[in-house]
Amino acid sequence: MNPTLIDVLRGDTIESRHTGALAIVDASGRVHTAQGDVDRPVFPRSAVKLLQALPLVASGAADAFSLTDEELSLACASHSGEPAHVATAAGVLAKLGLDASALECGTQWPGREPVLRAMAARGDVATPLHNNCSGKHSGFVCVACLMARQAGAEPAEFARGYVAAEHPVMREVSAALSAATGVDVEHAPRGIDGCSIPTFALPLRALALAFARAGTGQGLSDAHAHAARRLRRAVTAAPFMVGGTDRFDTVVMQALGEQLFCKIGAEGVYCAALPALGLGVALKIDDGAARAAETAMAAVAAALLPGLDDAQHRLLAGLHHLTLRNWRGTEVGRLQPAAPLAAALGGVLNPT
Repeated sequence: MNPTLIDVLRGDTIESRHTGALAIVDASGRVHTAQGDVDRPVFPRSAVKLLQALPLVASGAADAFSLTDEELSLACASHSGEPAHVATAAGVLAKLGLDASALECGTQWPGREPVLRAMAARGDVATPLHNNCSGKHSGFVCVACLMARQAGAEPAEFARGYVAAEHPVMREVSAALSAATGVDVEHAPRGIDGCSIPTFALPLRALALAFARAGTGQGLSDAHAHAARRLRRAVTAAPFMVGGTDRFDTVVMQALGEQLFCKIGAEGVYCAALPALGLGVALKIDDGAARAAETAMAAVAAALLPGLDDAQHRLLAGLHHLTLRNWRGTEVGRLQPAAPLAAALGGVLNPT
């Protein structure tokens, strides 16, 4: 049974416990920290969008269509569907001579409530551009359009069906995931993600290895190492695109810059690269709680990253000891690292 990673307190009494597993490894596969079953396959979902975007750069598509940092950051995003996200995804498609009808991620209403309310008040209708994966899918369409150009095919026709496992675009994406993790995904348990592309169940140890490689370039081909570096720098330059207003990934990467690339996935998964330390991180909260995954990720960053200034320490402390308030704004409790996680990270993390 996996250990408790996060405690939820009401007052000073534990109300809930979140069990899970955590793997931190270097690019050679050496284990830095392991908590729980790090070899059980889990679906990383959106936590691996950086890896899924490697072909966008490695293929030459990003250069062929002059993608900006904002557009590359959006390719790694699970965004909130805010106006800037929607406009950026639309801008990528416009460079291809296409529109939202080319996206096969499905229609999703914005995740940020004020944006959703404003749209409803205006009578606006959501489109695939509002889907939190529209940037990733715009990147897939870019790769398809470059492949079509090279094959002398019609771009929109060639791109059709790009979400299918056997499509040339998705074969490149799967190959990049296999190369980074060291796991042949063709033999891994497979499902269909929320945005309709294949998703593969992979061990946390392998996912952490992939992000150590993505952070250092070690163990990757030259093309994929260059792609990972360019994508990380794009996210550093435009962190708003990877999440949005008040989103954990955006807030943390705005504060920490190139020290950390982190990305949440559905059902309590988090992956991260700590390039200066040469480490990759992958964690899974068993019950799928996103707030527990974020708390654990903040604890890992606070414990491992060297040279943080006072503002960075305060930010991370407020995230790994997360105050809970009721609807009146009254403080009622907190989330915090449980004893096994705190011990694995070198002791009890200071909440202030």
